[in-house]
Amino acid sequence: MKTRLWNAALAAALVSLGARAAVDKKTERTWKAKCASCHGADGKGKTDQGKKLKISDYTSAAWQKSKTDDELKKAIAEGVSREKDGVKQEMQGYKDALPAEQIDQLVAYVRSLKDAHKKAAKRSRKAK
Repeated sequence: MKTRLWNAALAAALVSLGARAAVDKKTERTWKAKCASCHGADGKGKTDQGKKLKISDYTSAAWQKSKTDDELKKAIAEGVSREKDGVKQEMQGYKDALPAEQIDQLVAYVRSLKDAHKKAAKRSRKAK
């Protein structure tokens, strides 16, 4: 009996992990389709459009600390229209194009960019 319960719990955990991986891939595809042309696939904003608009580096710890999840969610949902360093930054909102859950996942994705930056820096230091 205990073995069956253990197997059932293990199977449920694996299904949950598989679903999470699929959500992450979907969020990554959404990022690439809707965000990467300006923000870059890596979130550094080093694309032609990102440089032109002076988009911040989302992998920066300082930038990550300067924004709340609610601020990120509002920017994604409602869009952005502001001036930064003499450059007008504009981004359309996605509240009509993306469900709230997907916007929340994009916020989590933006937060994960900081971790990806740390891992890349660590790999670079090890290679030296």
